[in-house]
Amino acid sequence: MKAIIEELAEKAERQLSDQVWIPDPADRAIAEKAATGLYALVGAPEVQRALSDVDRLARLREALAAVAIALAHVHGRLAWFLGAAATALTPILNWRALPLEGGPTFGAVEPTAQEYEDAEEAVRRLQATLAAVVVA
Repeated sequence: MKAIIEELAEKAERQLSDQVWIPDPADRAIAEKAATGLYALVGAPEVQRALSDVDRLARLREALAAVAIALAHVHGRLAWFLGAAATALTPILNWRALPLEGGPTFGAVEPTAQEYEDAEEAVRRLQATLAAVVVA
């Protein structure tokens, strides 16, 4: 997940710096709102590690929702970027933080500590790239 977001971010930042992608004011506004939301949801690594797994997972799901909401309001390059980012983050939808209680989990799996950190770092990287869209 982290590697996919990193690759997307590098491509987006390259397009921004080469002026292949010139965001319009509406794209900048959506990117700013999404970046602000992601920043509020996924804090510094030490803050995230101090949270319970339930809270960490909830914040990651909220981050994915913020990306999806932003995606619903844009077209063109920002939509393509956000769509690819949302796809990269979708494994968190199959994660569970609650213990098994003998019933079906619908395929949900318990992520490792490393998977949480990887996903959180991916969200941080995505947030940084969206912030770059704002100032491009």
